[in-house]
Amino acid sequence: MKKAGFILTLLLALAGGSCLSHSRHAPQVVQEPVLWRDSLNIDITNDLSSLPEMDEVVDSFMTFWSLHGVSLAVSRHDSLLYARGYGKADAVTPMTPGTTLRLASVSKLLTAVGIMRLQEKAQLFLDSPVFGPYGILNEYDSFIRDDDYYLITVEHLLRHQAGFSSRGGDPVFSPYPSRKELLKTQLSRKLSFEPGTTQEYSNFGFLLLSLIIEKVSGMPYEAFMQQEVFIPAHCYGFRLAGNYPEDRNPGESRYYMHPEAVQSPSFDGRFAAVDKCYGGNNISGSLGAGGWTGSSVELSRLIAAINGKGPVEDILLPFSVNQMTNYYDSDTFSLGWNDTKPTGEWTRSGSFSGTQALIKTYPDGECWIFISNTSTWRGSRFARNISDLFENLRSRFSTQLPSRDLFRE
Repeated sequence: MKKAGFILTLLLALAGGSCLSHSRHAPQVVQEPVLWRDSLNIDITNDLSSLPEMDEVVDSFMTFWSLHGVSLAVSRHDSLLYARGYGKADAVTPMTPGTTLRLASVSKLLTAVGIMRLQEKAQLFLDSPVFGPYGILNEYDSFIRDDDYYLITVEHLLRHQAGFSSRGGDPVFSPYPSRKELLKTQLSRKLSFEPGTTQEYSNFGFLLLSLIIEKVSGMPYEAFMQQEVFIPAHCYGFRLAGNYPEDRNPGESRYYMHPEAVQSPSFDGRFAAVDKCYGGNNISGSLGAGGWTGSSVELSRLIAAINGKGPVEDILLPFSVNQMTNYYDSDTFSLGWNDTKPTGEWTRSGSFSGTQALIKTYPDGECWIFISNTSTWRGSRFARNISDLFENLRSRFSTQLPSRDLFRE
């Protein structure tokens, strides 16, 4: 969309009743005010949710896949119905709904929300160039040797259409001594395809989006996300992850590899052999590509704030929600989401050493969120197994879920 067209649409949206208030958008329909608690991760405990037969299915799933711990949250129409932790967060601590875990590529959805917040402020646009004389990140132009880089837009990065490839190894998780060296090496390479002509999943593209957020906002990436995304959504436990056990955030789970996993050298050369989930990759350095930690209950709360539905007031304008979830075809990534079907089924998965995560929203208004602290031999393909688990649980237990809202109790 052209800038003038977006600004006109934005002004019309604001004129139509979506007023900005304390960095949040007021709902278009006047509703009874909702007082959301600031301590979801503390107050929502395992004691509040129990369906023994459903819990047995989850326990059996964990046993089959050798998962140490799982956090599950189920909401319907923005109301949190069920939230429970299974297994252990570490050797002795039970997993709870408020235990925070690495989110892997679910982080990309969060970053996309940050980009949309900047577009609503008219500080960037989806067709804004990333490089070149008028590019957002033109301070890196001296590294570029391929003129196709100057065609890359913000939207290309969001849709994995910028031309980057991981076929020779993922640059974000390669052992570079500094971010500058990573950028210099990657940007000096030829693109794999002309931007916008096809797509290839790219962590590097979302690292660039994180740097775009920093450049445009004038704030560190994490600080911007806290101020403009998480706090307006009443989510206070999201933090960027560390790389080693001693770097865990307060309340964060430990991570475990699957039984067949082999050790690898640490990404920074500190150790000759580590479990890959602790030092095998530079997770904190990936920023918005895969660096966030969060709980299943706060993820549920955030989804309620970006889905364009009520009663939770959204932190994005309807126009932005529509841009993020608009379906083109099966070969086009949505903005931040992996896939958004016209029926209302939206999917965002994340897979990393020691982490498996899946978010699925369904046409009937339910949203199921699963996060585990253990990786499996299937890697990113494990999302299919989690999705099958969701279908099993929904078909058997949706009608048994309690009618309530744990966000408000």
